Amino acid sequence: MMRDPLFLILILIAVESLVLGLSANHKTKHLFKILPSMFWIYFLPMVLSTCGVIDARHPVYQEITKYLLPPALFLMLIDMDIESIVRLGPSALIMFFSGTLGILFGMVVSFIIFKPFIGTLFWGGFGALAASWTGGSANMIAVKEALNTPENVFLPMVIVDTILPYTWLGIVIFCAGRQKDFDAWNHSDRRILDDLAKQGAGSDKNKENKPQAPVILFVSILLAFLVSLVARRVAVFFPTGKAVLSPSAWTIILVTASAIILSMTPIKQVASSRTHLAGKWILYLVLASIGARASLSNASQVGILLLAGVVVIAVHVLVLLIVARLIRAPLFLAATASLSNIAGLVSAPVVAEIYQPGLASVGLLLAILGHSIGVYNGILTGHICRLFMT
Repeated sequence: MMRDPLFLILILIAVESLVLGLSANHKTKHLFKILPSMFWIYFLPMVLSTCGVIDARHPVYQEITKYLLPPALFLMLIDMDIESIVRLGPSALIMFFSGTLGILFGMVVSFIIFKPFIGTLFWGGFGALAASWTGGSANMIAVKEALNTPENVFLPMVIVDTILPYTWLGIVIFCAGRQKDFDAWNHSDRRILDDLAKQGAGSDKNKENKPQAPVILFVSILLAFLVSLVARRVAVFFPTGKAVLSPSAWTIILVTASAIILSMTPIKQVASSRTHLAGKWILYLVLASIGARASLSNASQVGILLLAGVVVIAVHVLVLLIVARLIRAPLFLAATASLSNIAGLVSAPVVAEIYQPGLASVGLLLAILGHSIGVYNGILTGHICRLFMT
């Protein structure tokens, strides 16, 4: 069994590089259509630790998470375009936040229903899943650490998060052909789509080509680690304990909040497309370290949790349909809001484009909004579920 910390880190980097390289290669990327690269980056280190190739209990994994997760989140949020999101207008934002609220309600209802079968420890798992279903897997990893979710709880949630969003994506795409029927029944105000088209065109014109010089990337990474260091030092002064948040949770909240605030200042100019990519690479290394701590024996409750996830989606859809009826929102907004929450940055623009060609930017902006608030929704959901443990 390998126990040298440097060698363990190199193995995790090798696994990440291999998976990302294969997923980007045009000859092999089709292999990742069903199970995405994120799943394999988590799964392969878990196989290595389960088989005894690497030490599953080495403290280096915790150190990787502690020191790399906050900077990764910062790098992925610093380039947010708050102004473009606000310009989407009230209808789009109301539908998006209704979808987010539906995820929260759905998680709590599902936890209450299924806790006799899965155990009360899964409150943290439901919080982590709520974070992912409010904007992506980066949030899931952050909330997993913030809520100190055990590995035997996190692994089944990763599998649920891999299967159900893609299933729901297929259903939503299938419903694209029923837009006219739904909008006629709902008396939808289709003028909303014209307004969104104008805003989308305006945001495209305002896009700038940011400098891609290596020094820009270096400054971004340096700033990310500096903000994370300050946040970790400040977090110890916040209240902690079983009933409130841990220092690691406060650190994540402070870092993400700092990134969102700084994205509205001139400091945002240090961000570029490479900045977000660097954050993603660092995040995947954190994910690999989490996988190395897990075990395949922890996946026994996946079946019941898949059913619990279906209940969550059902409540989420019910909330969206009620709100869509109240504000006369077209099916396009309901579908885009749903996928912006549950599927995130990759799928939401695709669905938006399928429903209304030319409006992919609406899906992208709403997904970015979900990415920015997912941590908070996940932590809140987890603690609400915790209230129903007994």
